[in-house]
Amino acid sequence: MGIVKISDQTHENLRVASTALSRSINAQAEHWMRIGMLAELYPQLTHSDLCQLLIQAELAGGLDLARLAAGAPGTGARLAADTRSPRVPS
Repeated sequence: MGIVKISDQTHENLRVASTALSRSINAQAEHWMRIGMLAELYPQLTHSDLCQLLIQAELAGGLDLARLAAGAPGTGARLAADTRSPRVPS
């Protein structure tokens, strides 16, 4: 764990969003970082697709960038090729 310095405005945005979405400020920041990371890896995916990818990753043991980048089974990497119907692994 580490410290990330952010602007006062970003912190205020986090505070507002975290209150509105019933998350802690840290949980909201982590959510935005995870969505942003996935959006950079998969720019063709929608926000809904990215959220489904997060669910798939969680079911597979958590979001692991090394596994995701390698396209390991159960990480949701196959979504990059099929944005129409993301599937949760069985």
